[in-house]
Amino acid sequence: MVVRIRLARFGNKHQPFYNIVVAQARSARNSKPLEVIGTYNPVPQRPTNLSDEEARSARPYKEVSLDRSRAKYWIGVGAQPSDGVWRLLSLAGIGDGRTKTQN
Repeated sequence: MVVRIRLARFGNKHQPFYNIVVAQARSARNSKPLEVIGTYNPVPQRPTNLSDEEARSARPYKEVSLDRSRAKYWIGVGAQPSDGVWRLLSLAGIGDGRTKTQN
């Protein structure tokens, strides 16, 4: 039983939104996961709580929310993150920065 941490796509055409899910490796991308541990919005958002001048000069950001304790738990019990999730986990400080070995 191989468990993977991967992205499940939601949202409309040209407006993607992803759930970071823990699922069986052989299950379909949008099938029911074992657990949802976070979300990822890849569409750049501008900050909304700034004045007009500050908002124009502020960098847009991509929103990521992640339950770090659950992600660490699943990696600890052997769940394998996909390439995209591996990148998000390393940005969050959970991945150790090593390159993944391909089996």
